[in-house]
Amino acid sequence: MPTATPMPRTLDAWLQQLGQLCLPIEQEQHTRLRRTLTDGRKTWRDIAQQIEHCPTFALQVLREANQSSNSLNEPADSLEIALARLGLQRCEALLAKTPALAEADIPLALRQILLISQHASQQARGLFGSRLARLWNELHGCSLLFLAPLWPLLSQYPQLFETWEQRVLVKGEAPGKVEREILGVPLIQLCLKLAERWRLPEWIVRGYQLLARDRRELVKALHIARDNEHPLHQQQMLDADIPLRHWLTHPSNCVLLANGLAVSAHHAWSTDHCLRWQRLIGLYLQLPLDAVQQEVHQHAVSSAQAIHDPTLWHPAQALLWPWSARRLKPAKAVERSSPPPALETWRQHCKRLLSEPSDFANVLQLTACARDALNDCGMLRVLVLLADRQHSRLQSQQMAGLDKAALALNLDPSNSQILRRLLAQPGQLRLSPENAAQYSALLPGSLKALFPGEHLLLRSITNNGRVVMLLVADQDGRAFNDISLQAFAKTAQCIERALHNFAKRPR
Repeated sequence: MPTATPMPRTLDAWLQQLGQLCLPIEQEQHTRLRRTLTDGRKTWRDIAQQIEHCPTFALQVLREANQSSNSLNEPADSLEIALARLGLQRCEALLAKTPALAEADIPLALRQILLISQHASQQARGLFGSRLARLWNELHGCSLLFLAPLWPLLSQYPQLFETWEQRVLVKGEAPGKVEREILGVPLIQLCLKLAERWRLPEWIVRGYQLLARDRRELVKALHIARDNEHPLHQQQMLDADIPLRHWLTHPSNCVLLANGLAVSAHHAWSTDHCLRWQRLIGLYLQLPLDAVQQEVHQHAVSSAQAIHDPTLWHPAQALLWPWSARRLKPAKAVERSSPPPALETWRQHCKRLLSEPSDFANVLQLTACARDALNDCGMLRVLVLLADRQHSRLQSQQMAGLDKAALALNLDPSNSQILRRLLAQPGQLRLSPENAAQYSALLPGSLKALFPGEHLLLRSITNNGRVVMLLVADQDGRAFNDISLQAFAKTAQCIERALHNFAKRPR
C-alpha cells in the first residue's frame, strides 16, 4: 500500500523503493493459497496453477526463487521451477509475510493492471498456444508477468494510472515526455531494470530490451506488417531479410505481442496503436487482419468471462459498441458543467472557521474543517499541505476526492519555482488551458499526477504574515465556475482567520 515516502526522481531511487515492495493479496485469495500450500496431495503443477490465479504472489514466488538462488544458476523460467527451488515451507513463509487486504483496500489501478496482464495471458494462449505447445509454461507465465514491473509502481502510486491514460491515450502526448515529467525516468527503462534486478525469465527481459534499446527490428517488422493485404509480398520481403525473419519468429516475441495488444485494447480496438499490434500478430501468424481481429475478439471474450469484476474495465465490453467508439474521451468531449456548491453546509463550515474563540482543539480538526469547506464550495478534489518552519517541506494533511496515496505526499519546495514563490509570500495561481504549458512544467510531477487536467488552483495561506499552508484544489479537471471561484477565495480568507483565532486561543 502507499507509504509516506516521496516519489523518487532517479532510476536508482525507484529501484530501491520498488525492488523489494511486497504486493498485497485479496483476503479470499490469500486463504485459498494457504490451503493449497498446506495440501499434501497437490503436485507442483497443481500448486502453480492455483498461484497463477493470483499474479502478485506468482511474481513474489518467482522473484524470491531467482534472487535467492545462486547467481550462476539460470533464472527459473516458470512458476513450477521456482516452486521446486523454494520448497513449500519457504512459500508458506513468503505467503505469511504478504499482506492480505479486502478488495476495496487494494488500489483500483493495481487491480486494473492485473486484469490487463491476465487478458494478455489469455491472448497469448489463444493466439500462440498451439504453435508453442512445448513451451506452454514459458508462454503462459511470461505473458502473465510481462507487466509485473508496473505492479509495485501502481500499488505505491495508483494515481499515475489515470494520469498516464489521460495524457498519453487521450491527449496523445509523447509517452517519453510524460514519463520524464512524472517519474523523472523513462518508464520502459525502469521496467527493464526491475526485470533484470528480479532476474525475471529471459523472454520478459528480451521484450524490454527491445523496447528500450533496439527497436530497429520492430520498426522494420511494422513496416512489412502494414502491407497485410498482400501476404506474398510480405513473405518476399521477409525472405530478403533473413535476420529479420529469424527475429520475428522467436517465441519470446509472442509475449511482447500479446501484452502490446492487451495494453492498446484497453483504450480501444480501432486505434492506430492497437491496429499496429494486430498487424504484427498477423505477420507472425501469416493471417489476414480480419482473421486476426476475429481471433483476438474471441479471446478477449473468453478472458472477460474468466475475470468478471464490475469495478474494472475489460476491453471485451467495447466489442458491443460501434467500432469507432473509445472508452476514454478527451476532457472537452465529456466536459460537464461543474456541480453547484453546497452553499448551506459551506456556510456552516465557514461559520465554524470564523468562530471566536476558536472552536478547534488542534490543527488536525481545523484543517479537516477547512477541507470540508473547500469541498462544499464546489472543489471536488482538495489537498491541504502544511509547511514546516523553514519552508523546506510541504506535508499532506487533509485530502478529499483523491486516492489515499495523497495523504503520503511529501514535497520539497526547492525543486519547484512555483512552490517556492507561493511559500515566500501569499499568493494564488490558477492554471488554465491558456497558461498550463507555461506553469505545469514548474510543478512537482507527484502533485500533477494527483490532479490530471488543465484547470487547477493553488493558494498559500498565511498566519501572522508567514505562509503556513498551501491549498490545492480543482473541480475534477473541469473548468471552474464563477460561484465556486468566489467561494474558494472566501474560504481561504476564513481559513486564515481560523488560524489567527486558533493561535490566540486560551491554553
